[in-house]
Order: sequence, then C-alpha cells, then structure tokens
Amino acid sequence: MIEPPVKGSEAKFAPSFGQRSLLTVDTEEEFDWDGPFSASGHGLDHVPRLRKFQEFCEGIGVSPVYLIDWPIATSRGAMEILREPLAQGKAEVGIQLHPWVNPPFDEEVNPHNSYSGNLPPELEEKKFRNLRDEIEKNYGVAPQIYRAGRYGLGPETSRIMKDAGVPIDSSVRANFDYTPGGGPDYSKHPLDPYWVDEEKQLLELPLTTIYWGMLRKQGRALYPALARVPKMRGLASKLGLLERISLTPEGVTAEEALRGIDIAIDDQLPLLVLSFHSPSLAPGYTPYVHTEDDLDGLYDWWRRIYTYLDMRGVRPTTVKQIMQSVEI
Repeated sequence: MIEPPVKGSEAKFAPSFGQRSLLTVDTEEEFDWDGPFSASGHGLDHVPRLRKFQEFCEGIGVSPVYLIDWPIATSRGAMEILREPLAQGKAEVGIQLHPWVNPPFDEEVNPHNSYSGNLPPELEEKKFRNLRDEIEKNYGVAPQIYRAGRYGLGPETSRIMKDAGVPIDSSVRANFDYTPGGGPDYSKHPLDPYWVDEEKQLLELPLTTIYWGMLRKQGRALYPALARVPKMRGLASKLGLLERISLTPEGVTAEEALRGIDIAIDDQLPLLVLSFHSPSLAPGYTPYVHTEDDLDGLYDWWRRIYTYLDMRGVRPTTVKQIMQSVEI
C-alpha cells in the first residue's frame, strides 16, 4: 500500500458522479502536539463541540465522515452526539488508529511505533480489529473507511483491511514525505482515487494536496529541494512560483485553499478530500485554534470553501455514494 500504484489502477466513477468533495474529520483525543507520545494523560474536553459542528454541517448540506480513534470510540459523550446523525445518514463513521492509545498495549510507545504500519503485523491487526469492533458496538455502524493515525500505513495494512472487510482507505497524504520521522513517503502518490489491489477490493482516497504556482508542474521535483535552502519555500510561495496547498483550515488560509481548489477542478480531479482534526473545534488544543476568534475563523473558512465549491459545481459526497458510484 505504501508504494505508488501501478499505471492503470485509477478508479473510474459513473458519469453522474462528476466532481465531488468529501469532508473527513480526524476525530481524536486532545494531547500535547509538541510532547512525547503517551498512552495516558489525554483529554476529551472538546467532544461537546462536535454537536455544534454536526449542526453546522447539516446546515450547509454536508455529511462529515468522523474517523474516530479509541478514546472517541469509547467516549459516552461522543456516542450521545453522533449516534443519531449516523443513524439518520447525516454523518458517517470510520476508523482512525492511534496505536499509542489503542489496546493491546504490547509495544514501546515512541515516535517510530506511533506509525501503526511500523508495528509487527500481528499487533497492528489486533489494534485495528479491536477498534473496528468497538466502533461498531458503540455506534451501531460498521465502519467502511480507514485512516492511519499520522498517515502511517505499513506493508501489511492493505491485507489487514481486506481481511476485516473495510473497503476504503484515506491514509495517503499525497505530496508529503514522512520518512524523516520514520513514516511513509507519499510524495509520488497520485491525487486521484485508485485501486490498491488488482481485485479492486480496496480503494484509496488520497487527501488532496495541490501544487500551485508558475512551477507547479515541476512541484514534485522542486518542492523537496527547496527545503534544503532556508526560507526558500516561503519565498517561492510569495513570488507565486510554487506553493503546496492542502485542503484543510489548519495552517491554510481560505484564499490559499481556493487557489488549490481551482487547480484541482481544472485538473479534473474527481474527488477533493478535505480534512481537519476535531480538537481544533475548541480553543487551545491544536496549534491552529488558540482563541474563540480563531474558532470563528475556522467556521468562516468552511463557509467560504463550501460556498465556492457549490458555485463551481463540486457537490458534497459520502463514503456510501462513493462506493455506489465507483466502477468495479
């Protein structure tokens, strides 16, 4: 699953699918983003804010996909908020594996093992199945989509997913390389959805990250090289030469995201996968939302993005619709 797909593995959709967008929420515990990984000491204070976010999404006609990890899967508060919209088809649920807070706890907790794909396959599978079963038991829905925490796919993850009957992955963060920290390299993976296997049992929905600027066609070759020279990436962006834009409100302005959306539409990308982390729904838990004003800005970001997507004819979609529309 880690290697880029072979040519011809691109997923095709029914003509009526057009261009769509999928909103994914990495729904997880609060922890110190700058501190060491720990199996304890996390919080769930932001969970009540999920209610407002769900109501907001319903108001703009979007069904979010909550990719939940173990602390959320076992949270009574999260269950009370999400069960009803899940039952009504106004939201969907998926799996997000943070191995350091997910039983069984048989590994040393460290940065290398924070990528679940680095664990022994037997342990990765036990954690995955425990989480999948806990979600289905507590939320009443069998999850159909997975995202590895820290985007940490491994060589056995695709087999584990297929054996567990989970047909969609969205762990590939195209145009990012996590090997310096011990994770996977997705710098050469496509943005288009693709089949991981020849049998077409596992569909990959990469997170959308666009290269923008006069040199965007050379982005995959140039962008990593710019990192070797201090401040060069910032200068290239300021001059309109090259910029990497992820479709997230975390660290990306609405103006930047709109430029990325234009490129994705012009490139006829069939699916735009947007994302953010649920602790950003309350001030003080991520580097992106420090105050209530920042939180208002996050909601304004979503309003602007979905207004523009609607204007450009990019309709929201769901995991269920994707599975129904993809051609086998």
